[in-house]
Amino acid sequence: MSAGYVIEAPKQASIAVTGSDQRFPVRRIYCVGRNYVAHVREMGGDEQRDPPIFFQKPSDAVIDSGSTIPYATITENFHHEMEMVIGLKSGGYNISEEDALRHIWGYGCALDMTRRDIQGNGKPWEIGKSFDQACPCGPLSPVASVGHIDKGAIKLTVNGETRQESDLSLLIWRVPEIIANLSTYFELMPGDIILTGTPHGVGPVQVGDELVGTIAGLEPLKIKIGPRPS
Repeated sequence: MSAGYVIEAPKQASIAVTGSDQRFPVRRIYCVGRNYVAHVREMGGDEQRDPPIFFQKPSDAVIDSGSTIPYATITENFHHEMEMVIGLKSGGYNISEEDALRHIWGYGCALDMTRRDIQGNGKPWEIGKSFDQACPCGPLSPVASVGHIDKGAIKLTVNGETRQESDLSLLIWRVPEIIANLSTYFELMPGDIILTGTPHGVGPVQVGDELVGTIAGLEPLKIKIGPRPS
């Protein structure tokens, strides 16, 4: 048992790092909703540049590439949402857009898995978005190796069939704007990760499906959908 705690301390959530045995520790997971025009339209929304929608997932929802994740409980419409994730090395309140990029440690591929049939309808998004293993993440690539990413192909295949395909240049709210806006609500900290939004083409997965997410210049994300927990 860990010294100083009355029960065993939870394991630190973390993400693999490209080309390294070290890992990126995860403090919080922030997500941006409806950040591509075509996705806003497919969800029945207005494509105006409304303020970004933010929500969170629990840090231990992170799961490594190569894993099998269970088909989520309490849903019959389990959806994939392919996204770029950024990991922060520093933070603060009221970060300016001009200063935002210097807080980023690295970039990677991620999935915002969603219980679509219980998301929304006037209810908090949390129950539809924040559950066990709801945030598969590929290895993070450091800015020192890949630079800052603001364009490039983003794609998801399911069993080899393309489901989502777009370009990061089509983000409604760009990465510096996301960081600046989010930092007005929360004090951002080292270890925070931000999922930057999904393009159009979101849809259901089934047990046995194999998902591969790619972003130009980054390590791919690969997961498989396993049976629902008993």
